This record gives sequence, C-alpha cells and structure tokens, in this order.
Amino acid sequence: MIEVNDLNKSFGDAHVLKGITTSFETGKTNLVIGQSGSGKTVFLKCLLGLFAPEQGTINYDGKIYSNLTDDEKRDLRQEMGMVFQGSALFDSMTVEGNVRFPLDMFTKQSKSEMEDRVNTVLKRVNLIDAHHKYPSEISGGMQKRVAIARAIVMNPKYLFCDEPNSGLDPKTAILIDDLIKEITEEYDITTVINTHDMNSVMQIGEKILFLKNGLKEWEGTKHDVFKTENKAVTDFVYSSDLFKKVRQMYIEERN
Repeated sequence: MIEVNDLNKSFGDAHVLKGITTSFETGKTNLVIGQSGSGKTVFLKCLLGLFAPEQGTINYDGKIYSNLTDDEKRDLRQEMGMVFQGSALFDSMTVEGNVRFPLDMFTKQSKSEMEDRVNTVLKRVNLIDAHHKYPSEISGGMQKRVAIARAIVMNPKYLFCDEPNSGLDPKTAILIDDLIKEITEEYDITTVINTHDMNSVMQIGEKILFLKNGLKEWEGTKHDVFKTENKAVTDFVYSSDLFKKVRQMYIEERN
C-alpha cells in the first residue's frame, strides 16, 4: 500500500500539488485522472521519488520515503516498475535486450538466470517469439507489452504507468488494460496509473483519484463515478455523448 499525506509541491511561485492525501491499495488498479495541468504528472514523479515535496509524506508499506537514507531510497526505487507513455524502449536493443536491461543494471544474476527471467515475463505478456526483434519491427501494442515486461522483470512491489494506452487503437488499449489488471492481481502489486482514457476508468478503475488544479477534487471507484454529483467529475468524465448516455442508463436503472 502507498499512503500519501498532505503532499505539497511547488516550482517557484507555482503551487502544483496542494495538500493531497490519499492511499493506493495493493493488488488493485489505482487510476489518477484529471485535465492537463491538474498535477497528475508531478504527482506521479513524486511517487517515483523523482521530485521531493516541500511538505507531506509518502509511505510505502511502512517506509516513509523522506526518512530513508540514500541507500534505502535506492533499494526502494528498485522495487518500482515504470511503464512510460511512449514505451521508451531502446531502439538499438532487441526486445530481449530491452527487458533484460534492468537486470543488467541492478542485479548480479548469472546470464542463465537473466534469460530465464526474461523468458518468463515475455511469456506472461504473450510475446513468445519476439525476443530478437527490434522495437521498429513490432506494433505499438507489442511495444507496450515489452514495456510492461521490462517494468515487471525485477518483481516490483509497485507499478507506475503513465498514459499506458496513449497512441493505441481501442481494441489494443483494452488488451493492455486487462493485462495490467491481471498482472496487478497475480503479483499482488500496488499499481498507480495516470490516464486520460475514460474507457480505462470504467473498465479497471478500482480506485480513482481525480485531481483538479493540484487539489484532490474527488476519489472513489468506477461504480461511484455513476453516482457522484460532483460537477467537476461529471463534466470531465461525461464530456462525450457516449458516457453521458451510459450514466443516464445507470440512473434510470437505479430508479
């Protein structure tokens, strides 16, 4: 579990995060949503330890990040996996090389141990025959699966995803959502996802945190989204006619 208490972050005169308090449960898909400029990216970078807040604490299963030594912070960061918005694969490396990279950098495993681990995670994301291909030779959806494999190759306790469905067609986006949710439950990971994709919210949003202007405007589940009267949430989530109709159907069924 990750517990955030009174988190504040500023850049000069810009107060980006304003006293955010929330928690993210282990084994669940926790989604962070909000308009551009709401503070989502800064919030995620604080969770990753890339930005230090001026006030507040982030507690990772009993470890308060700001209280840790540099060595302890480094050890904690090695328990974190990250899926970047554009996959961020190394073009000069094969799929196998990309997934193995964290093992090369941060472990002293033997070559055979690394090969076994790479094979295991590539099989888990349904990429059995792509080991020797380069990122330019595979589809966007396959690249995203490689990024997920790389993110879990170190058996992380925490998985962070920044817009994992960016640039994907709707069908592939659903497959990636399902894969992230399955891995979260299977490996009992605390997963936090920044997203603009309302399909993701409705499909895998076990916990949803809605940020607006650096504040925690609302939080709940995908089911609570249908019931909330918070105008900022409904304006954001139901900006499309499709989701307006879905909400209206839900309301009519309840009545």
